[in-house]
Parts: sequence; structure tokens; C-alpha cells
Amino acid sequence: MKNIADLIDRLRELHQRTRETPLFNPVFQLGLDLSRELEAGEIDLDGLEAIVAELECESLKSRATRLRRLVSPVAPESNAKALAATLKSEDFDAFRASWEVPQLHAVFTAHPTFLLTPDQSEAVARAASQDGEIDNAVCVTGAERPQVTLDFEHGRAMRAIANAQDARDTIVARLLEHAAEAWPDKWFDFSPLPFRFASWVGYDMDGRTDIKWFHSIGFRLSEKAERLDRYAVSLEAIDGEHALLATLRPAAEYAAARAADFSADLSEPDALSSAANRLTQDDPDKLLSLAPIIEALESEARTCDKPRAFQLKTLASAMRADGLGMGWIHFRVNSSQLHNAIRRQIDPGNTLDLSSKGAMVVLRDLLAQVKPLRSNFAALAIESSTAIRQFLAMAQILAHVDSDAPIRMLIAECEQPSTILAALYFAKLFGIDDHVDVSPLFETESALEHGGRFLDALLKEDIYREYARKRGRVAIQTGFSDAGRFVGQLPASLAIERLQGRLSQAMEKNGLTDVAALIFNTHGESMGRGAHPDSFADRLNWPLSPWSKRRFARAGVRLEPEVSFQGGDGYLFFSTPELALATLTRIAEVRPAETDPDAPTDPFYRRTDLSLDFYRAIRSHQRHHLESKTYSRAVTAFGLGLLNSTGSRVSRRQSDLSADRDMSLRQIRAIPHNSVLQQLGYPVNVISGVGSAADGTYEDIAQLIQESERGKQLIRLVRSSNALASIKTVAAYGELFNSAYWASRPYRGTEGHLTSACETLAEYLTKDDRTGVYRRLASRLRVDALKLHRLLDLLPDENPLEDRETIRRAIGAAQALRLALLQHMFLKAVSIPAFSRANDISRDDVLEMVFSLRVDDALAQLRRAYPTHFPSIDDFAVDQPSDYPDGSEEGYALIGRDYIDPIERAYGLCLRLSTAIANAFGAHG
Repeated sequence: MKNIADLIDRLRELHQRTRETPLFNPVFQLGLDLSRELEAGEIDLDGLEAIVAELECESLKSRATRLRRLVSPVAPESNAKALAATLKSEDFDAFRASWEVPQLHAVFTAHPTFLLTPDQSEAVARAASQDGEIDNAVCVTGAERPQVTLDFEHGRAMRAIANAQDARDTIVARLLEHAAEAWPDKWFDFSPLPFRFASWVGYDMDGRTDIKWFHSIGFRLSEKAERLDRYAVSLEAIDGEHALLATLRPAAEYAAARAADFSADLSEPDALSSAANRLTQDDPDKLLSLAPIIEALESEARTCDKPRAFQLKTLASAMRADGLGMGWIHFRVNSSQLHNAIRRQIDPGNTLDLSSKGAMVVLRDLLAQVKPLRSNFAALAIESSTAIRQFLAMAQILAHVDSDAPIRMLIAECEQPSTILAALYFAKLFGIDDHVDVSPLFETESALEHGGRFLDALLKEDIYREYARKRGRVAIQTGFSDAGRFVGQLPASLAIERLQGRLSQAMEKNGLTDVAALIFNTHGESMGRGAHPDSFADRLNWPLSPWSKRRFARAGVRLEPEVSFQGGDGYLFFSTPELALATLTRIAEVRPAETDPDAPTDPFYRRTDLSLDFYRAIRSHQRHHLESKTYSRAVTAFGLGLLNSTGSRVSRRQSDLSADRDMSLRQIRAIPHNSVLQQLGYPVNVISGVGSAADGTYEDIAQLIQESERGKQLIRLVRSSNALASIKTVAAYGELFNSAYWASRPYRGTEGHLTSACETLAEYLTKDDRTGVYRRLASRLRVDALKLHRLLDLLPDENPLEDRETIRRAIGAAQALRLALLQHMFLKAVSIPAFSRANDISRDDVLEMVFSLRVDDALAQLRRAYPTHFPSIDDFAVDQPSDYPDGSEEGYALIGRDYIDPIERAYGLCLRLSTAIANAFGAHG
């Protein structure tokens, strides 16, 4: 078998054999066929690498095709027509109401989702940005993966935002032209602001300690310099001699100089003092507000011809949206960090329960008496509390970088109102409560379950209501990462939807209908993290449903929807001007901030006797997996060894082998958890439980779903995931650890050259638990899948996946090829001569590292045991002759060539296959 076509043909033949015996596993058998060819020398790693490159190529084509399908059409002229078709001219006031507040806030987040190399991202984006066939030009294979640093992530975020800003300018200009044509006497009063952009890259401290406070200041200054330069370029294109250029250009240069100051290491007091003094001192070029410039541009627009007026008002709109930065910024801390900080103020003895009514009384008193304190960079430098440091950093940014743009303070794992009051206390303490939006994150099972009571209690607080009116909004964040991991993606989405409904109730009940509800739905870029893959309409309506929006509309509360575009995967939507314009146009067509309050109730919400039981049953099934040692062991069996490193915030692997064997799901972050499920072949947290929940009521559930838009959307998500899933693949990974398989492989004289290695593997794996674990998991998944297929047979397939079987076969071929490579690694590992114990690492430890795919650690130990570079006798100018050493050390080089190097190369090919499989699923994590 020399290419993909051969593998797919063979896999198709093998699938026919499942009719003979249901337990036959085509994926594992194909892996064995390839392994036999490899170990017999009929094909070598060079040949397998050629097939890997072919699979990579096909996966990149698939990725580009999927991206273009989601945002199609991509041609600028087509999107101009699409936008024009959405514009209505009946009423000027209604038109202004639709477009003078953001239809969507888009937040460019990071985390480990930079799956593709920069060259691959460029190729995919370029292919998706054009009409016509996606050909082999997209096939950038075997590219070396650069280290993903925080600076790299920030640079990529800024590039994506820049394309988004340009696309927004195009849309704003068209909105102005339409208004001028429809209302020639009124259009000057129109100030469009259709989208806002933000980022937390460089400001998110949740779960990481590598970001210093001066990094955040430096990033904000660099963003200010970049945005001022972009404003100047836009103004220069309007008028190269415009008077305001004399303000913008020096201000950009000043900000760039200060950014350079804060990009250095400011750990020492002298270095910090110097940088801080330069930033805080008065300077004519230290621009802190764009308000006078916006006013000047708007005034000039009233006195000039229309083409120039459109350009000036477009620039003013951009300034109004972004301020003195590439967009708004989101700081993020964990609730525990805030609790540690507030205890210093109210409970130094650590005796007060912060969730108690007593704590609330103490915090109310504290907030009533707080007096704002001045702060400076020295105070920031010496502060030890992460949470307080964030507030101090925000205070310095507002005082010395941008005094207009608000800052979001996101609080992860926020489960009690006292946490919000603690955040408000620090905002007031440093005098920034009028510019900071404190936003609790509801993501854990407990937070979603009790979130309604949390919101009721918080919005009853007089001091919070006063703060919300001052800010003009109530801000919350709902997360799909840990929710999807610990609750299951479908139950999490429905729980989040109910929480949003409870927010509308609480706002109406507590007289807060005069402020907006800003709901930040932080999904990721995969089905397992809240990104619906079927269409952009589904992507927007899945996390914030029409039902939720109607609840706010009927309560008279203006909605500010916000979503994330995460990392390299999410940035693809804005990676070229064409894609950015297409993406924003699709959003403009959906109008996520609007809804019809008089639309009839979806039966999914009316027939709660069915839908609520359905939801609870899925949730119960997902919880069973979460609490099951079988599921936990299966997901963690390979640690994170199936995954490439794709971000600056990484999950470290355990150094203790026994800890690896008992690794908890909570030790793996949400993104790697989803990625592992993709790599094992079955997105359990999306699919599992739906079939079992319908058991006994198939016809009733099917009828409800067919009558419900929400129900259909739910099933579209399940179908999309199920179309790529394979339970046989899950089972195949368990057979790698089957002692009986290895003992039987050289049976009857076949593969006699592997007898010793297979015997060693068979004996070693008699005590391994992974075969049983994967078999039990596959059995549970199969029973549930039978029930799911029974339900799906009753429902029409709205969006059948094109070439479904071809894609499934390609994934199966990639999985089989990786199984062959893993077997090659196992055989090589047990064939290495025994070595003496060094630094408490034994040969069995090294074998376990290989079996758990801690390959880098294993290679490091093997190269220490069998060095190929050491001092030579020829390095010494000694006169006396010697017959020793006699060259026997060259044997170590042969061990490296024949065993260690092949393990490293095979593992490298495994990781390239991981990329190909992730591309087929449409995202990393």
C-alpha cells in the first residue's frame, strides 16, 4: 500500500468483513497490515511519510473548503450585494437603532489552538478567499512547527483584528451611503457602530503565571501605537495634508517609544522607574482621548462633499469603536485570586465564609466606606496579589494610555455574589469603577446550576444596581469549555440558555431595564467547545438562541451579544481581507443583537414534559462518563502525547509515572480534552447520551425535534459530529495494549523476526489495564450509538455532509497509519538492549513513557543511556600510545540509528497525522 487510495480501498474491503463478525475491527486490521509491511521492509518510514504528506494535503483542502463554506460568498462584490439586501429604508430612527450599537462584540482570544503552522494558515486562508476549485496549492506539508509564544499569539490577534477593522470600515461606508441616499436631510446624524472588537491576549491571567504585569502594559502601548498609525494612514488616504495628521503621527511615535520601554525586563527598580517616569510625565504627544479628534472629523464632514464626508465619518466611527487601541481589552482572573485579595481587607484570620450572608454584610459596609486611593507603577511592581495587580494595571492604563475605552474584568469560576462585590471594591479603591465592567463567568456545573440564584442575589444589591447604571450594562460571561467537558456540550448549551433567561428575569424584576445586558459567550472553535459547525447562523444562534433574545426583548432590555474567535483556528475567519469582510457580512445578515419579540414560542420550550426530560437524561449520561474511571483512564491513557503543542499556555505533563496512570480529567484543560476525543475518534461530550435520552420515546422526541428550530439545530450539531466519529477507532487504540495480540502476532511462524520483541511486549502488557478500559468504553458508546441511530432514522438529514464516507475513510486511514507507527515505536522500544539504571530511571520506566506517548522524555533518557557523542582520545595531545579504547563505542551510534531515531521519526509522523485528523474535525480542541 503506497498511497491514500490504496489505504481507502483496503479499508473499504475490510469493512465488508464486519458482516462476517461484528467484532472485526477494520481500522485496527489496516493498522496491522501496514505494520506488517513496515516491519517486513516492504515499505519504510520514507514511504509512510509520503502517505502522511498526502493525508495532510487532503486535510488542508478539507479545512479550506469548510472555512469557505461557512462564510460563503467570499467575493467582495457579492458581499456588497448581500449587505445591501439586508438594509431597510422605511424608518430612519429604526435604521439608526439597528446600526448605532454593535450587532456583535467579537473577542479575539488565544489559548492552545494554533494548530496550523503560519505557512499552513496562510495557504488555507488564501485558498478559502477565492472562488473555484481548492487545489494542491494549499498543501503545505511537513512544515516545521515554530514555538508558539505569547508574543506570537498577540501578533496574530492584532493582525486578525486589523483585517476585521478594515472590513468594518467597508461596511460602515456602505451604511453611510445607504443612509445618505434614503434620508438625504438626516444622514449626517447617523453614527454607525456595527461591530466592536476586543482581545484578552496578554491580559488573561487565569491559569498562568508567565505573564508579568509590565507585559500587559507593553502590549496595550504597542496596540495604541499600531492603532494610531492605522488611523493616520486612513486619514492620509483622505487628505495627505490634513491638519490632524500633526496630532496622530507624533502620538503614534510617542506610544511606540513607550511600548519599547515596557517591552524590556522591568524587574529591577531602576529600570521600572525610568520607564514609568517617561510614560507618566506630561508630554504634548501623550494622547489620552480621541474625543476632540472625533468631534473635529464629524464637524468637517458636515461641510464637505459626500465622498469625503463618507470617509471622514467612517474614520470617526472606527475611532469611536476602538479608542486608543486595536480594540477593547479583557483582563481575566480566577475567583480564588480575588478571594485571596479581599481576605487581606476583611478576613486576615481566614475565618469568614465568603459565601455567607455575613460576608455580604461586611462587603456592603466596605464598599460604602471605600475612599479612592492614588496608585503608581511602583505600587504595581511591589504588589504580590495577582488580582490587585490587575486592578492596579488597569488604573495605570486608564490614566496614561487610554482614558476613554472601558476595560472588562472577567472572573473565572465565579459562583457567589460576594466575589463580584470584592471586585467592585478594588475597582472603587483605585478609582476606576466608572470604566471597568466586572463580568462573572458561569461555566462549571455548579455555577450553571445555581447561576439563576446568583444573579437574583447580585441584582438585588443596591450598590451593584448603582454601579450597573453608571456603566450602562450588566455584563456576564458564559463559557462552553469546562461546561462542555464536565456537563456535556448539549446539556451545557441548554443550561447556559436557561441562565440567560434568568438574567433577563432578574434585570426586569430589579428595575434594570434601562441598562444593556452584555453576554459574552466564550465558545471555542470546535463542536466540543460550543462552535456549531453547520453554518454561521447556527454558530451565532447556538450560544445565544432566539428564545433567549426574545426574553430580553420582551423585558425591554437591550442586548449586547459577544462571542470569541479563538486562537489560530478562530483567526482564520479574519486572516485575509476577503474572509474578514465575508465573516462580518454573514454576521450582519443574521443580526445577532435583534429578534422578533412576537415570534411564536418554539415547541422545544413549550413541550417541557419532553424536552426537559430529554435534557436531564443527556446530562445524566454525560455525568456518568465524567464520574467513570473507565472514561477518565481512556482519555488520559496517552496523556497529551497525541497532541501537538499549540499555544503559549500549555498543560504540563506529569513527571511521575504513577501519577500519569491515575491522571484526573481535571488535570487536562478543556481544549486538550476535546482534542484527545477527536484524536481517539469519538467526540463523546457532543454525541453521547442523545440516543439513550430518547430511548422509549423515539417517536415523540423525533416529532418534537421536527417541529422545533432549536431541536433541529441540536440534531444538526449531533449529526455533524457523528458523521466524523468512529467507535471502532476507539476500540482499536485499546488493542495496542492487548497482551494476547502481541503474543499471537508471530503465531504459526509469521513475522519470526519479531518473535522476541512481541514476546517481550506480551509479557510486559499482561498487567496493563488499557485494553479493558477501551473495550468497556467502546461497548458503552456502541449501546448509546445504536439508540442514537434509531432516533436519527426518524429525522430528515437537513445538511448531509458531502462525501461523508470519503471523509470518514480518510480519517480511518490516518488512524490506521498512526496505529502502525505506534506499533513500530513499541517494537523498537522493547528491542533496545537493556541499560543500567541511571538517575532512578529504569528500562521499564522508559517503556512506560513510550506507551504513554511521553516520547520526548523517553528519548532524552535513551540518549543519556546510549550517548553517541563523547570525548575522543584523539582530542588529547598525549605522546604515549594506547590501544584502548578499541572503537566499541560505535555500537551506541548503531543503537541510535536502528532504534532511537526511528522512534523519534515515527512519533513526529504521528503528530503530523494528529494535525490531519484535527483538520478533518474542523478545529483543534
